[in-house]
Amino acid sequence: MGASQRTDWKPFIYGGLASIVAELGTFPLDTTKTRLQVQGQKFDQRYSSLKYSGMTDALLQISQQEGVKALYSGISSAILRQATYGTIKFGTYYSLKNAAMDRWETDDLVVINVVCAAVAGAVSSAIANPTDVVKVRMQVTGSNSNLSLFGCFQDVYQHEGIRGLWRGVGPTAQRAAIIAAVELPIYDYSKKKLTSVLGDSVSNHFVSSFVASMGSAVASTPIDVVRTRLMNQRRIHTAGVLPPHFYSGSIDCFVQTFKNEGFLALYKGFVPTWFRMGPWNIIFFITYEQLKQWDRSHLSLKKMFDQSDE
Repeated sequence: MGASQRTDWKPFIYGGLASIVAELGTFPLDTTKTRLQVQGQKFDQRYSSLKYSGMTDALLQISQQEGVKALYSGISSAILRQATYGTIKFGTYYSLKNAAMDRWETDDLVVINVVCAAVAGAVSSAIANPTDVVKVRMQVTGSNSNLSLFGCFQDVYQHEGIRGLWRGVGPTAQRAAIIAAVELPIYDYSKKKLTSVLGDSVSNHFVSSFVASMGSAVASTPIDVVRTRLMNQRRIHTAGVLPPHFYSGSIDCFVQTFKNEGFLALYKGFVPTWFRMGPWNIIFFITYEQLKQWDRSHLSLKKMFDQSDE
């Protein structure tokens, strides 16, 4: 019983570690995505201008005007987020999936994978939402703010209350559910189909993760735009009235964005989103699979030494 219980925790640990590694490797692209998503809001005069023409221009302007360090504004919150979100998401998904496969004695029910992934994504993102809010705020302000991770948490709480830390939790959970429901089953399916050709190799993990990232980027970008804009807006709870640029919720934000900026505005930041999701997934799944293989090798060696002692 003890061994099985320890094994059940491995997807959580490996998922969290792999998520942090992937986040460190792709964070500048996430910063450009966030900056692109908040600009051009006719509903919010603070961000009504189009400062950046695209991902490359955003990278260059941020680096030149604010320094390369600004591309990593919010990295501390991002690491904290992945330590919670990544750990819970991947651990819950694989745990639910394995339990479902044992229950129905099958590994071919795609609907089971989709449901398990959606539940894991929604729950984990909702729990980690405060770290996401702080990350977005720090990315948008960049070098213009001297607030630390703790200082930013404190600033949001003091001015906007506990609700401020869960701003955008609806679209955040929806986005995470969609990403997970698309990304994880596609990866598992692609990996399974490619095993006959590439084996359980790094090449297989690379191709499968790249395919999964394309699907999740297309499905999630509109919700990600809404989520980012909701998280970035400030609502001072002592003001009494809402500022003119305030979105009342995810549906209002979606409608206002579509009405004032057009359909393509819902895909602002798509290129850096995909460019980030591709490398992020590749780094994550290769790291995750290598941790699993290391664990299997470690257990094999341990078993061999135990048998030799006998």
